[in-house]
Order: sequence, then C-alpha cells, then structure tokens
Amino acid sequence: MRLDPLAILTAFGLIFLAELPDKTMFASLAMGTRMRPLYVWFGTSTAFIVHVAIAVGAGSLIGLLPDWIVKLVSATLFAFGAFMLLRNGGGDEDEDGDVKTVTGFWPVYSTAFMAVFISEWGDLTQITTANLAASNGTWSTAIGSAAALMSVSALALLAGRFIATRVPLKTVQRVGGVCMLGLAVWSVVEIFVG
Repeated sequence: MRLDPLAILTAFGLIFLAELPDKTMFASLAMGTRMRPLYVWFGTSTAFIVHVAIAVGAGSLIGLLPDWIVKLVSATLFAFGAFMLLRNGGGDEDEDGDVKTVTGFWPVYSTAFMAVFISEWGDLTQITTANLAASNGTWSTAIGSAAALMSVSALALLAGRFIATRVPLKTVQRVGGVCMLGLAVWSVVEIFVG
C-alpha cells in the first residue's frame, strides 16, 4: 500500500468542493439543529466511509441500481424528514415548551446513517471517487474522499448548531423542514431531468 500525498489532496479538494452545495450537506445541517451533532456526525461519517469503500472497491455497483429508484427513495426520505420537522415546528404552542429533540445515540446515528447512505447512491461525489480511484490509487483516493466528506458534514453540523443557538428552535425547524421538502422535490425532479 503506497499513499500518494498529491492524490490524497486532489481527492480531498475535488470531493470537498463537490459536496459543499450537495443536498446531503443541507440534510446534515437540518439534522444538526434537531439532534445531537456528534451522533449525527458519527452516522453521516459511517455512511460516507461505506460509500467511499464501495466507490473505490467497485464503482460499477452503482450502475446496478436504476437511478430513478435511488432518487425516489431519497425523495421519500427527505419528504419524511420535512414532515417530521414541519409537524413538530408548525404549531403555535409555547416557544420552549413541547418541542422534542431526538437524543439517543442509536436513533440519531441510524437516522443520519440511512439518510446519507440512501441519498448518496450514484451521487457526483461517489462517481468522482470511483473515477479518481481508477487513476490515482485506491487508498489515497479513499483517504482524501472520506476526509472531505466527513469535513463537510462537520461544517454543516457546526453551522446547524450555531444557527440553533441564535434562532428560535421552531423557526429553525420550519426552515429545515422547508429545505428538506425542497430536497425531496429536487430529488423527484432529478428523476425526470437527469
């Protein structure tokens, strides 16, 4: 196993920039306002590591799944997330009163893992990782890609926590719910456009 620092930096830079405007970053941000950020980060990071392993190990596996099915499942998960956020953030009850936050490690971890794991299938970053692995080496690409994805998730969670401490939770939930609904619509549109 030979690690190439330039290949690691190349993978990190390309994947980091590709993931910044990605829907998974916004999903992480929304989850971080409602759930324990560290638990969310563990869940998203595990899902990213699994996707990087799949991409560098067998990039052709993505081609086995019909793209429209992946996008439909992703849209369903985002719509469910929007429903949960809007349902809990939409009432007129007391600002600090009845809002519940998911706190247990396994519920938060599994929610974050599944949201990222399903929505990242066939994503630009996964395809880019598979392409980089073919030309720049498996381990170097895997390390650079995983580090980039985990960094973007951490940034999104920090931003989510920052926003949550300065904006009322109900407002954050409403905005997060609208964003998740937008991501669900975006995923459905990608079925017909992409």
